[in-house]
Amino acid sequence: MASNQENSCVGGARVTRLAKKRAMEATGSQFQPANKKRVVLGDLSNNVVAQKMAKGVSKKVVQKDVNTHKIVDEVSDPQMCETYVEDIYDYLRNMEMEAQRRPLADYIEKVQKDVTVNMRGVLIDWLVEVSEEYNLLPESLYLTISYIDRYLSLNVLNRQRLQLLGVSSMLIASKYEEISPPNTEDFCDITDNTYTKEDVVKMEAEVLKTLKFEMGNPTVKTFIGRFIRTAQEDSDTPNMQLEFLSYYLAELSLLEYSCVKFLPSMVAASVTFLARFILKPKSHPWNASLEQLSGYKPSDLKECVQILHDLQSSRRAGNLVAIREKYNQHKFKCVSQLSSPSVIPTYFFDDIKSVPLPTAAHTETDNCNEADGRLPETAYTHALYGDCLMKHKYVAVVDTK
Repeated sequence: MASNQENSCVGGARVTRLAKKRAMEATGSQFQPANKKRVVLGDLSNNVVAQKMAKGVSKKVVQKDVNTHKIVDEVSDPQMCETYVEDIYDYLRNMEMEAQRRPLADYIEKVQKDVTVNMRGVLIDWLVEVSEEYNLLPESLYLTISYIDRYLSLNVLNRQRLQLLGVSSMLIASKYEEISPPNTEDFCDITDNTYTKEDVVKMEAEVLKTLKFEMGNPTVKTFIGRFIRTAQEDSDTPNMQLEFLSYYLAELSLLEYSCVKFLPSMVAASVTFLARFILKPKSHPWNASLEQLSGYKPSDLKECVQILHDLQSSRRAGNLVAIREKYNQHKFKCVSQLSSPSVIPTYFFDDIKSVPLPTAAHTETDNCNEADGRLPETAYTHALYGDCLMKHKYVAVVDTK
């Protein structure tokens, strides 16, 4: 009951035409374009949004990385800026750590009086729908959430103005990223004119002033593309499932307040780790190339990976469906339907260079034991050392037992 009251207090906005179309498709109804009546934002979590995403979004998401899956081929791709790529990456890593670009990790507990974690999740879930409605780039969505978290870290906000902050932040992000951003009236309309144009413009100015016009901070999307390409180095063909799954997990991280404390590069690295684990749970999801590129060891990623794993398993934010339904489409290979083992083996978080060579002790357990995170002997050996080592060293140990 309390949760429903919180949802209804977020604002009087309405869910998008796209979401309504999806709901009607799910029930077999025929969508009527002329009917523009929307459902209030507070009811968003109760809607069924089994949908098709707008064509413009899919093109923008897919075309970015389809043809650039090998980082080793950066020299032949001028867009990869091979000469400067390391300097650019170092610059972005330094920028993401600047205090003025980081939200407080506990701003809801220490700063906010009326806004709750649940309200934040409901707002972001709705903003995902808005970004689809206006065919916005993923970068615009990530920047929007960044502006919201940074603003709320510095200003106490009444819950009735939370949605106004959301649409004003998305207006700013759209102006920053889009070639043809929606206008102010569009964002008033998407809230069913709950706020006037003057309200949105005033809040826009307030956000810009609060953030001191520092609007270009790195996000998870800034780093994830390069991590995905590196993760696919050992593949002869682009793994679109890995790419879409990574984008799905990255967007899920936006819903989770606990992820605010992590640097965007750490979330991007954790997303890559978890996506590889989900697709190949018996293979080690991290390697030397990813560690060198990201600067993170598996042990550094453990907490973030486990939070993302809970999100993917719907143990967190399970009532927020916009992102899950968005990626439950064939164009995204239905990656939101993928399941993963309930436990990630603990040894996957050991530092790669310090992983011990398997001994005869590992032969005592023939079956996977999720309780202690151990795989069967052959799977364990193959995951860490490959077929060659398994045949020549590990089997030799078994034979001498």
